[in-house]
Amino acid sequence: MSISRLAVVDDHLLFAEALVVALVNVGYDARCVVPSGNAATVATLTAQVLEGNPDVVLLDLDLGEAGHGLDLITRLTSRSHVVVVTGSSDPVQIGAALAAGAATVISKSLPLEQILHTLRRVRDGLPVMAKQEREHLLARWREEEEFDRDVKARFDLLTAREAEVLGELMAGRQVSEIARRSFVSESTVRTQVKSVLGKLQVSSQLTAVGLAHRARWRAPRAPGAVDAMRRSADLLPPRTA
Repeated sequence: MSISRLAVVDDHLLFAEALVVALVNVGYDARCVVPSGNAATVATLTAQVLEGNPDVVLLDLDLGEAGHGLDLITRLTSRSHVVVVTGSSDPVQIGAALAAGAATVISKSLPLEQILHTLRRVRDGLPVMAKQEREHLLARWREEEEFDRDVKARFDLLTAREAEVLGELMAGRQVSEIARRSFVSESTVRTQVKSVLGKLQVSSQLTAVGLAHRARWRAPRAPGAVDAMRRSADLLPPRTA
């Protein structure tokens, strides 16, 4: 195949423009697509990128307020080759990009010549990543996906009250404070904490909190929680007849 048209998608304008200038100087028809804040949806960005019918898209993973490059890869690979150019070294993110269809993932810190070398290999239909490395990264991604599914299933077992208690633990509150804020006994809260630990399959409150953070879990807002906190702090004005 021949490569003549390139699109550079990055939320850092300076990097995107510098790379485009360098690519144009060696003969490519290159342009940059810089997401415009959180108004840039996946569909909008996809349309902007594909507007120029690029043969290859050089895509960053972190697109700032516009979201994550992973959301674009599957849409772009139907019409273009995607080479991810990123500052991330997270093997799970890299594996996810490969699983979504990226030809390879390279570092932003690479010299221009190595980026051009990658483009030449894409042009010639040659492998752009060692098979062993690709398989290792895909395996890391699959392991993380399996972990996420398993952990989500555990959190789905929590009742509304248990989720509220876990949220309080994540906020750094002790059992005594949770009991006082909830107008229940400490023994009741300890029973609820024990149930949380059992359902999450962990042995300590600290591990439960760490698991919640790793899974990016967020406690649902409890109905009436604001009024309860205000009452406990004597902030509500007295009721009038």
